[in-house]
Order: sequence, then C-alpha cells, then structure tokens
Amino acid sequence: MDASFESNPLIDRLPKHLKQFIKPQDYEDYTPINQAVWRYVMRKNVSYLSKVAHESYIEGLQKTGLEVDQIPNMYGMNRILKEIGWAAVAVDGFIPPNAFMEFQAYNVLVIASDIRQLEHIEYTPAPDIIHEGAGHAPIIANPEYAEYLRRFGEIGCKAISSYRDYELYEAIRLLSILKEAEDTPAEEIKKAEERVDFLQNNMGELSEMSRIRNLHWWTVEYGLIGTPENPKIYGAGLLSSIGESAWCMTQNVKKIPYDISAADQNFDITKPQPQLYVTPDFAHLSLVLEEFANTMALRTGGPKGVQKLIDSKALGTIELSTGLQVSGVFTNVIEHNGKSIYIQTSGPTALSYRNKELVGHGTNYHKEGFGSPIGMLKGINLAIEDMSPRDLRAYDIYEGEKVTLEFEGGIIVSGEIITGSRNLQGEIILISFKNCTVTHNETFLFKPEWGVYDMAVGKKVISAFSGPADVSSFDMINHVPSSKTIKAKKSKEREELESLYLAVRKIRSNESSDLSLEQVFEILKQNHPNDWLLSVEMIELTTQTNSTQLQQELIAFLEKVKTNRPEVAHLINDGLDLIFQKETV
Repeated sequence: MDASFESNPLIDRLPKHLKQFIKPQDYEDYTPINQAVWRYVMRKNVSYLSKVAHESYIEGLQKTGLEVDQIPNMYGMNRILKEIGWAAVAVDGFIPPNAFMEFQAYNVLVIASDIRQLEHIEYTPAPDIIHEGAGHAPIIANPEYAEYLRRFGEIGCKAISSYRDYELYEAIRLLSILKEAEDTPAEEIKKAEERVDFLQNNMGELSEMSRIRNLHWWTVEYGLIGTPENPKIYGAGLLSSIGESAWCMTQNVKKIPYDISAADQNFDITKPQPQLYVTPDFAHLSLVLEEFANTMALRTGGPKGVQKLIDSKALGTIELSTGLQVSGVFTNVIEHNGKSIYIQTSGPTALSYRNKELVGHGTNYHKEGFGSPIGMLKGINLAIEDMSPRDLRAYDIYEGEKVTLEFEGGIIVSGEIITGSRNLQGEIILISFKNCTVTHNETFLFKPEWGVYDMAVGKKVISAFSGPADVSSFDMINHVPSSKTIKAKKSKEREELESLYLAVRKIRSNESSDLSLEQVFEILKQNHPNDWLLSVEMIELTTQTNSTQLQQELIAFLEKVKTNRPEVAHLINDGLDLIFQKETV
C-alpha cells in the first residue's frame, strides 16, 4: 500500500527544516496483531466515547475517514483531511516541541506512525498512530477547535526554550521508547524514569516553552469541555486511552475550570493525571491562549526577552522598533536603567525585515556574530528612526560624513558612514560605517581593523522569539535524536501467532483462509495459552455464524486466561461486553 505523503499540497509548502522529521509510513510493517490492537481500541472508543466525548469526536471520525477495522494509511488520511484544510505526516515518535507546534501552524497533523504493543493496549507514553490518528484527527474536524490548534502552533513555535527543555525532551523520548519496547530490563526503565523525574523536578524557573507545553497538555492532550460537574472529553490523550478515558470520568480525578494558571501546572507523562481542566467551550481556549501570548517575549520584547534568548543558548530573533530583525545565538546584552542598550550574537547571524533576509546580510557575511547599540542618542529627544532627511543632515548622519554617535548608557559609535538601508516607511533601519570604533566605557566592542561595521537602528526591542526570522537564512537540517524507536522482536512463536491473527482477519473479511476458526483455536490453546485478544475476535465471529459450541469453548479458555493473567481480565470483559452489547462503565 502506497503511503506517500505527497498527497496534500499543504505538505509541499512546509519548510525543509520541518520536512526533515517526516518519514515514510511503511504500511506493510503493520502486523495482523497491530491491526487487531487498532480494531479493539477503536471499537471500544466508538462505543464508550459516544457517551462521554464531545459531539465533534464521532462526527470527526466520519469526516476524517478513520475506519474501525483497519489502521489508517497516510495517503487516505491526506486525501480526506484536505477537505477540511489539514494534512498529516508520519514521524518517528516524539519530535522537539517547537517543531511539533510549527507543524500545527501549517495545518499539518504530526502522526507517530508506530502503534503500541498489545501489552500496552490501554496506554503508552510513546506517541503512536492510535493517539495521533484516533485522538487528534477526529476532533480537528471541528472548525473552531482546528483554528485553536493552528493558532496554538503559530504562537507555540515562537516560545523560547531553556537548555533544560531539550534535555527533558530527550529524556522523555528515551523513556517512552524503552517502556514501549519488548523485554526492556526493569533496571534500564528505572534509570530512565529517574532521569525524567530528576529533570521534571529541577527545571528551575519555567521557560516559555515549558509553560505553553503545559497549556498544550491540559487542553489539546488532556482537555475536558463543559462544566466540572458534567464534562465531556476532547483531549487526544484521553480519546486514545481506553483506560484514562474511563478513569477521568470518576471522582478520583479533580475537575478544575480552565484558565491561564494551567500554564504553571506541570504534568507527569508516565502516570494517570490527578487533575484535569474543563473549558466551557472551544472559544475560551483561544481567549486563554491570547492571554498567555501577551506575556511572551514575542509580544513584550525588552531586556527580559533578550535575556531569555541568551539563557536558551539556542537560535533566536529580536525585532527592533524599526522592524529590523536580528537572528542568531544571543550571548550578551548590556543594560542601562532597565533598557537594553547593546545586543550581541556569536556565530552565524542574519538580518531581516518582515521575515525576509536583507540582501547581503546573511550568515556568510555575519558569520562571526553581530553587535549593535539600541536606543536613543544622548541628549537628543528624537530617535534616529524618527529623523527626517533634514534632521539627519543636521546631526551629520549622512553618507560620507565622519560622525560620533553617543547613545544613552555610554555606547559610542565613531566612524565614516558608507550607506544606510530604509524600511518601507522610509525609516533608516541599518547604517554601515568604515574605520569604525564602538566602545562602552573602556571596553572595545568593535575595532576599525575588523572591517565594515553595520549598526542596527531601533529605539527598543519590541519582540524576541525562538528561531530565525527567515527560515531560509540558516541550515536547520540538523536534528539527530539521541534515541530511535525500537521495533517488535521477531521469533517463530511470534510469527505463528501473527499467522493466526491473519487467518481470523481473513475470515472476517470473507477472504480465503488456510485455517478455520476451530483450527486456529486448537493451535492457540496449545502454543499461545496467554494470548487473549484473538479469542475475543473469534468470539465476535462465532456470534455471526451461530457457532455456539466453539463460542463456549473460547469463553472457557478466556476464563483461564483471566485467572492466569488478572491484569488483562478487565480488557477481556470489556471486549466481551462490546460483543454481547452490555453496558460498560
């Protein structure tokens, strides 16, 4: 089955740095057991969630083309998602939070194409196609929620991270992989859990990314809608977990009205949630998001914004009041009276205007970094950017003139002006000097022998955000995760069990099978006495063929499994309830 992701034009417009995360969905890798896991969860979900999920969920299943009987392929999903203005791509497990959110900003749903093992059918900390496909996809068919998700991605991908955020991402990714993999030594899982626990409890002051990830978790992943007394489910983590979707409706889970305080409520990805937030409607989600965005450096700028970029030790951008944008790794800021008066980057830097790199000011030209004063000239009430041509002439800020500019806070720029660049409003945004010296008190910030000095013009920093202004300015094709998902192990025993599941799948589809249900059951009893899901599938078929004797034998077999494996007894009971149309809790 072709699983090309080129079936939706939204994917074609993704920048290269996002496309690096996309991997093919190898549909043939899904085994008959994988298909049975999908089918069990979906049948359970459709039955139970029709009672407790937001009304958009069941409608969305139909709109997004998700089928109960088989794992969706990306080609089919993209063909249908296109009609509601979205697309889907396959990725390998967790990807960095900024990238995940940026995909959302492009109306692209990120789907971890692996599927949980039968042993983790109720819940897995690893993102999988049940979580993404059956959880996220249906609810985005609701236009108001879809716009919230897109807007969340647009704002979230600009949130500034701390270096600890990336450490935590890598630790959670590794833990989710180890927990989902077969036969991982308990000691290895314990070590990974302790690492995650340590980082979660030692993050220091929460970064913007940490706080907005909390909002994402308590809404997109684990959100409830309605009232605390009568909530409905819309969060994908709950929609895709047959265990937590029931647990969250009990009195054991505290229900809290959703507001911006959720940004400071951390979560533990490895445990059931002790509390959940309830939004009255989807419009309220967008109000809280805007309230949070107003606190971000993206909108507040200033010295704190610059400092957040420095602390992140990652590529970021500041925007000045003229619209000039400086993108790079920020390493220094000089402050005076609570204002930034000089900013500095180290390494490749690019200058842009309106998210478009200025010609001649890319990373090859500013490969060693960039520094510039910011603010007002000392003793002059008129900012350079607000000066008319006559004002500029009066202060000798003119091509060919030697000039000394003293800024508030003690930054002095002295040199011969070569030229200047203006924005669309005619404001000067950049002045280039030769034979230039830049000093702060006794410290040299630039010397004539270093070449041409380019000075940014702007009286203040109005914005600071993660990533470059122009994504084409930097080579961002560099993500190499520290861990990769681990495929299920193959063995003769496993292959035989897979063949039995395949035989039952063929019988259900009225395809030719080498084995009858009776023959499948005999092999299952002899060689796979601990398996439970296949027997449930066969009982479903016996109700359609009126095979009463085989049905009774299968039920008796499952009673033994429940005795030997009490941890799966409720799963067996739930499966039988679905078949015999009993009410479930």
